[in-house]
Amino acid sequence: MKGGEHALKQILKKINWLTAIQLVVVSVIALAPLVSFAALGDTGFNCPAGQINCSRTTDANQLIERAIGWILSITFAIAVLFLILGGFWYITSAGNETLATKGKQTVINAIIGIVIIILAYVVLTAVVGFVSNTATP
Repeated sequence: MKGGEHALKQILKKINWLTAIQLVVVSVIALAPLVSFAALGDTGFNCPAGQINCSRTTDANQLIERAIGWILSITFAIAVLFLILGGFWYITSAGNETLATKGKQTVINAIIGIVIIILAYVVLTAVVGFVSNTATP
């Protein structure tokens, strides 16, 4: 029995936990639309002949727009968390120049990320408005 426990400990030491967590998060995000379709119940995918868009609840454009909106919201929240974390590291560095530099760089990267996310949202809104022809002048 101890040999089995030793082998298990060796396997657990070899696992890159950060990669495993990233894999789980990406899988959850990738499978989220399936949960949405399951929640809709009857989505009307049994289309009559010749009908292209037969979903009674949403169309593909709305689904893609919502998915990208959710992804942007999640990444925005993560960027804000990194902004807070970087500020915390910078404030609590107490003369430790390595930690102060790490905190400052994290804050700068988080701000750059927030700007990119906001620009992505603006581009998404513009493209959706252009494609669906509902843009306001």
